[in-house]
Amino acid sequence: MKPNILVIMVDQLNGTLWPDGPADWLHAPHLKALAKRSARFQNCYTASPLCAPARASFMAGQLPSRTGVYDNAAEFASSIPTFAHHLRRAGYHTALSGKMHFVGPDQLHGFEERLTTDIYPADFGWTPDYRKPGERIDWWYHNMGSVTGAGVAEITNQMEYDDEVAFNAVQKIYDLSRGADARPWCLTVSFTHPHDPYVARRKYWDLYEDCAHLMPEVGPIPYDEQDAHSKRIFDANDWRSYDLTPDMIQRSRRAYFANISYLDDKVGELMAVLDATRQEAIVVFVSDHGDMLGERGLWYKMNFFEGSARVPLMVAAPSMSAGLVTEAVSTLDVCPTLCDLAGVSMADVMPWTDGESLVGLSDGRHRESPVRMEYAAEASYAPLVGLRSGKYKHIRCALDPDMLFDLEADPHERTNLAQDPAHAATAAALRAQSEALWDLSRFDAAVRESQARRWVVYEALRNGAYFPWDYQPLQKASERYMRNHMDLNILETSKRFPRGE
Repeated sequence: MKPNILVIMVDQLNGTLWPDGPADWLHAPHLKALAKRSARFQNCYTASPLCAPARASFMAGQLPSRTGVYDNAAEFASSIPTFAHHLRRAGYHTALSGKMHFVGPDQLHGFEERLTTDIYPADFGWTPDYRKPGERIDWWYHNMGSVTGAGVAEITNQMEYDDEVAFNAVQKIYDLSRGADARPWCLTVSFTHPHDPYVARRKYWDLYEDCAHLMPEVGPIPYDEQDAHSKRIFDANDWRSYDLTPDMIQRSRRAYFANISYLDDKVGELMAVLDATRQEAIVVFVSDHGDMLGERGLWYKMNFFEGSARVPLMVAAPSMSAGLVTEAVSTLDVCPTLCDLAGVSMADVMPWTDGESLVGLSDGRHRESPVRMEYAAEASYAPLVGLRSGKYKHIRCALDPDMLFDLEADPHERTNLAQDPAHAATAAALRAQSEALWDLSRFDAAVRESQARRWVVYEALRNGAYFPWDYQPLQKASERYMRNHMDLNILETSKRFPRGE
């Protein structure tokens, strides 16, 4: 019998807060309970530290250079298989409640149904332009307003969204329990918290009044001492227009931690309904990318430093031993792992993925291949690529000097070893490995062509009548509750769990 699968995805959750499940000081009892029965992947990295490319890569198990989803406005092609396609092909009912930031007219990508619309636009309006390096697109680029405006609110755009996501997911789990569909199911529930803006409800904010972690461990690095890509991020974030105070930084981090507790309650709701309806399911918890949270003076994501690129990943499955796994893995690995756990033939999956199944790593299997990352979106002027191999992280961009960090000796990535004679052999080996994997000039040309095409199409489609691609959830009122084409006796019994006499 194929297992049911519940995938819980969150947005912009910093993996350094997940040393072995949620950090002890986080108020997250439901996530801590899940962690105790999960394989916990301490060193999991996003395929790309930005929402849309990260999520397309998570769904398909393919790097952005392969999906073509380079940025937050790049189309995810319908012909690319995702885990939802693989599982549905294998007989699963697949459903999505929440965010996946699909760009383009296909808003399902293998899901049989979506229970909510998305929180972000589905068109090409957020396309960067490498032809205009340094240009800020002010109406959608990040700025520092999320930091200066951090604080308490009882309702926001994002809270309204995630409340809806959780409600629809709970209702779906109830529906699945009633047995109208005999197929195994895979339900993906995808929240937008703790993504900025850094605003939280008072009940969660108050949990962190005396928190000892409200200031970054690594303070601001002067602009002139930052690496080249970090300078571009500062410029894209319009940092010169803002004067950040320690109080703003503390309030931002406090709200972020509070929103982890908000999410924990949502996870608790999902677990409670699974338990109440006596349904067993594999549970996967993952984030799309992280958040720098003021470390080094950086906020949000868009780089390969640990706060931005490292994410939590926990898998609670009977065939995976609970415990800490320190091998470096990737969100690219989620697609083949889900398929492996569901009994889908790996021969049908592996031609379409850059990832590897994680089944077996929790029992001591060693991973030989490095973890790969790519970034070719806002705040970049050319693609960046990264490798995590053993204790080392190597970063390469055609515009910049290479970067090399020893994460065991230097977990905060303060010392670039790329030009250190003592590490010349390591730097040369990882550079050669990176060059064998990526032709940066070809990558750059593909990104530029994609951007240029999309600017033409977007401007054309906004001229005259406009038909949006944003997903519109369908509700058939004639099939809800009680209608005259239904037998009331059958209806009342079929909609009840447990069934009556």
